[in-house]
Amino acid sequence: MNYVFKAIFYGSIFTIFFGFLAVAVFVRLAPNDPTLWNVAIEGGTPAIPGPCAEQVRSVVKGALATCLLRGTPEQVLARLNAIVLATARTHSVAGQADQGRMTWLARTLIMGFPDYITAEATQTGDGTKLAVYSRQRYGRGDWGVNAARLTSWLATLDRE
Repeated sequence: MNYVFKAIFYGSIFTIFFGFLAVAVFVRLAPNDPTLWNVAIEGGTPAIPGPCAEQVRSVVKGALATCLLRGTPEQVLARLNAIVLATARTHSVAGQADQGRMTWLARTLIMGFPDYITAEATQTGDGTKLAVYSRQRYGRGDWGVNAARLTSWLATLDRE
């Protein structure tokens, strides 16, 4: 009986470990198609002056912020790009500051789950409207990770 218990126990541990490993490999090696993620941001609120970090709101599978900043759209996106690229496990996947829209990919530390972050900057009569949308690729809920990320990045942008 002891042998059967050990076989079941070690078999379960083996299955859990390799299941975890299979998910991690799949998530990290899944193809990344920038055309699916570098798209126009819809559902943004009107841009209002004030700290961008205070404009972050949670949405389904992510977070969204819309704010009004000084500078040209290219300058605003270039400043945000520098902040984003200074973040660990984050890199650019599409767009450029002079194109008015950029998208980055950020991965979680252990499993490498991808989150896609898109920023659009457009010139208005009052300044530059910045809309930023951070969303997850897999899963149902992000436990506030995307909102926290945007709040951190936009707080840094507000200080510059």
